[in-house]
Amino acid sequence: MIDPAEELLNLLDIEQLEVDLFRGIGSGGETSVRIFGGHVIAQALAAAYHTVDDRSCHSLHAYFIRPGDPSIPVIYQVDRARDGGSFTTRRVVAIQHGKQILNMSASFHVDEDGWQYQHQMPKVEGPEGLLTRPQLRDRYLDRIPQKIRGDFLRERPIEIREVDPRDLFDPAPVGDVNHLWFRMEAAAGQGPRMQHCLLAYASDMNLLGSSLRPHGKTWFQGEVMTASLDHAMWFHAPIRFEDWHLYTMDAPFTGGARGFNRGAIYTQGGTLVASVAQEGLVRPIKPK
Repeated sequence: MIDPAEELLNLLDIEQLEVDLFRGIGSGGETSVRIFGGHVIAQALAAAYHTVDDRSCHSLHAYFIRPGDPSIPVIYQVDRARDGGSFTTRRVVAIQHGKQILNMSASFHVDEDGWQYQHQMPKVEGPEGLLTRPQLRDRYLDRIPQKIRGDFLRERPIEIREVDPRDLFDPAPVGDVNHLWFRMEAAAGQGPRMQHCLLAYASDMNLLGSSLRPHGKTWFQGEVMTASLDHAMWFHAPIRFEDWHLYTMDAPFTGGARGFNRGAIYTQGGTLVASVAQEGLVRPIKPK
């Protein structure tokens, strides 16, 4: 059986079909029901990187248009929008069944020196004493429906430790601010571009849940329909995702069946390496 981390590295090693045309594996990653949003973002970024020389991605902005089908590959078409003196812009369209499932714009920048400033990392408990994701999921064995138990319990490529985990089935209303630590030890030895793709993949994890925290909801209760609508990310510093990173998240607004979520990603030493923003669908499900 293939190691989940190796599987993730394989699905981000996309295949070039033609000039500016690529194919990525649709299965694997976080879920077998539909393609995880971070999966498509990371592959789209990998496709864009194939068309860029000697520049690093500093920002990406993506819209999720349709759910991804994990049973077939995803085709990525890259448009070389601009190659400037300092900045390069790419537009990527992800296609399945002849229709767009995501479109994304990404900008790449040459290395330049400039003034430095960042917000300080929040002071929270470190990852060493926190429960692992498998340990947390074992708590719910008797409450997980049989039809999703296998998918719920299977190994995942990203190691996660939540600072203050909620009960998935009976969560109390709490503040929107939440934190987790994450890493992927198999990222060791990967180049800067793959490090960006791995962090882009992981940046979609747990973020939308911030909108549900003040309302005492999770999707496990069957009372809310959730889906990521868009996703933006800014890279600030080099990534070494084999090391622990703190993902601190909040949700300043929920309304109109949508929730707005933000994230900041720090190294364990306190360097802000990336910022994230996402709006998601949080539609109440009316009882039948």
